[in-house]
Amino acid sequence: MAAGTTSDLRNGIVIRYNNDLYQVVEFQHVAPGNWRAFVRMKLKSLTTGKVIEDRVRAGAEIDIVRIERRPMQYLYREGDSFVFMDNDTFDQIPVSAELVGDAVKFMKENETVDLVYDAEKDQIIGVELPIFVNLKVVETTVAVRGDTATNVT
Repeated sequence: MAAGTTSDLRNGIVIRYNNDLYQVVEFQHVAPGNWRAFVRMKLKSLTTGKVIEDRVRAGAEIDIVRIERRPMQYLYREGDSFVFMDNDTFDQIPVSAELVGDAVKFMKENETVDLVYDAEKDQIIGVELPIFVNLKVVETTVAVRGDTATNVT
């Protein structure tokens, strides 16, 4: 955990705030006329996915968390957890369904994804999918005339 101030805030960094890990989505330094300056932040919780907005005094201390992304291969689902394999050591690591979240909809077996770790605690905090995934559309509803954005006949 590295201590920093609000001047160290950047979009995308992870901070520990109110005993939870948050990713900075957006921040803005505001200096109103004769009031004290403050920083308005929009933060996304890495544990719940909830987005909150808050503001802190400019120059306030914040805890910047160092995170690591490790490439892992998704192997299979076992009960309420997902099993990933480290590409370097071939260790198999079970990850709870809560940490995988909605990423499960886009994961295929033997695909490589990034597991996000809290570097200080060596603890998994999330799963990141690659930018592109190849999926096959299995089923779709029948198109109805007039249901399109353009004039298709």
